[in-house]
Amino acid sequence: MRTLLFAACAVVLLPLAASAAEKSDWRMNATLIEACSCPMFCQCYFSTKPAAHAGHGGDHAEEHFCRANLVYRVNRGHYGPTKLDRVTFWLANDLGAEFSDGEMDWAVLHFDPSATKEQRAAIQAIYGYLFPVKWKSNTVGADARIEWTATKDRAVAKLDGGKMGEVVLNRWQGNTSDPVVIHNLKYWGAPRNDGFVLMPNEVQAYRVGDKAFEFKGTNGFMITVDMNSKDFQGGGK
Repeated sequence: MRTLLFAACAVVLLPLAASAAEKSDWRMNATLIEACSCPMFCQCYFSTKPAAHAGHGGDHAEEHFCRANLVYRVNRGHYGPTKLDRVTFWLANDLGAEFSDGEMDWAVLHFDPSATKEQRAAIQAIYGYLFPVKWKSNTVGADARIEWTATKDRAVAKLDGGKMGEVVLNRWQGNTSDPVVIHNLKYWGAPRNDGFVLMPNEVQAYRVGDKAFEFKGTNGFMITVDMNSKDFQGGGK
């Protein structure tokens, strides 16, 4: 299954009421660059307990966690009359030691400064459907410029030029030059995706506050998800 400024600039992320979201017609098709601290491929999609981290040394050898950066670029979408095309947002999180009860550890959402008030409200409403879980801590962090570039061979995302966060992925070599892709595997709450394109990370780091982390050579992939309000009618959230 699958996902710091906790000072004055951070606010609690409050999902819009389900009734309000259900009354709005919305759609989001988004491609993301994602990496986490688990080995390839992240076992959290098949288990409720993340990998241990003996290979990382330090104080984490016996600790289980999945610390990740999820960087979204909306290809096309809307929430009512609000257009979401080209909106980018960054989610840093940790699923914690285990999540069999559906509760994850923490998540921080960052927006690019170009996102309007209406676009932010729309993304936060859809967020509740994309991540139908509970978080012990779920906040919105400071705005920062989000860079998002990807080719078949390499993907790079940076938060505030890399000062606050960075993800660099490289294509895994398969039998041919085509990407290695896992199909028919669910991504969080999204009902549709085009497959997990396996791209181990060169580096994946979140460099904000007391939640900061950095890993190299661990799990990474790209994926495009598609979801809309009709998918969740009748209590499907």
